[in-house]
Amino acid sequence: MNPLLEKLQPYPFEKLRVLLSDVKANPNKTAIALSIGEPKHESPAFVKQALIEHIDKLAVYPTTAGLLSLRQAMASWVEKRFTVPDGWVTPEQHILPVNGTREALFSFTQAVIDNTKDALVVSPNPFYQIYEGAALLAGAKPHYLPCLAENGFNPDFDAVPSEIWQRCQILFLCSPGNPTGALVPVTTLKKLIQLADTYNFIIASDECYSELYFDENSPPAGLLTACAELGRNDFDKCVVFHSLSKRSNLPGLRSGFVAGDAKILKQYLLYRTYHGCAMAEHTQYASIAAWQDEQHVIANRALYRAKYDAVLEILAPVMDIQKPDGGFYLWPKTPIADTEFTKQLLVKQNVLVVPGSYLSREVDGFNPGANRVRMALVAPIDECIEAAHRIKEFLTEYS
Repeated sequence: MNPLLEKLQPYPFEKLRVLLSDVKANPNKTAIALSIGEPKHESPAFVKQALIEHIDKLAVYPTTAGLLSLRQAMASWVEKRFTVPDGWVTPEQHILPVNGTREALFSFTQAVIDNTKDALVVSPNPFYQIYEGAALLAGAKPHYLPCLAENGFNPDFDAVPSEIWQRCQILFLCSPGNPTGALVPVTTLKKLIQLADTYNFIIASDECYSELYFDENSPPAGLLTACAELGRNDFDKCVVFHSLSKRSNLPGLRSGFVAGDAKILKQYLLYRTYHGCAMAEHTQYASIAAWQDEQHVIANRALYRAKYDAVLEILAPVMDIQKPDGGFYLWPKTPIADTEFTKQLLVKQNVLVVPGSYLSREVDGFNPGANRVRMALVAPIDECIEAAHRIKEFLTEYS
């Protein structure tokens, strides 16, 4: 077996299963899960119809590069959404369909890491665990940047020493962040692009939560926005990852794309040709329908906005909790250890959350996720409100 497999840590939900193995949830209350970030809103009917109408494409081997019409839909969307000048994102060179961002983040890392060197993959901490696993299996070493409240839950990139940047081959960003919901400001993105130029590393921006924000008149910027403002029409060293899972409530479709630096994507396409990750054609046609419609996305944001408003009104008086910049998570402080809070909340109220320490790594004796929990507001609003009332009751009893 590949010896690098020994370096992988258990996934957070495996740790959670072990933590709760001898815990009995309150049998008098229905279970409410705020643990898994799986969208529960209704998938768009027109996307389902597109799948049905193209089901005969099951008889076709898909190409790795995907249909030109799909790449055109993706290119058009990303230019419009992130204020990139028309024609900068060409479907032939700057777009590659992928089977969701999780698959792409992992395979991209395998394709670009040069493990003959002392490679680092730099990521926020807490983080999406794929960043770490992908780095380890590519033969690189993860390096974690703490995301603390005093810095808006973004890494303090100015505090990173030059020797780390010199060894860095990929800098992973997640904006809005999982689990913090923090946005990386466009001014910071521009500074990071300059660092990438100086030290010759790739910026891989995971933007799968980018369409979950609160102000319809002020959509958050992305890495390609920063490129456009810098006049960087080759997107040199910049790659973004997008998905329909959160934007369109289609996690089972496994559909997204990678966009950016054409030189990198050309080599990544070569890798994917051997990796065997072509998107099924009926999925491609359904994806075209989803990327070409914004009304269902606006309606989706309204549902999350209502849940945040309702839940925060209940919990803010009893908990150290803030509305994030985007995404669908809450990242509150706990009055006791996050693991004990998770256990006792299940015992008392049958509400399941994830300990923040399971989503982070301890560095120099400090875990930035300790004494926090992640709550995913993915359930129907009535269920989220019920969960908030139960958490409030639990905290009131505790205090």
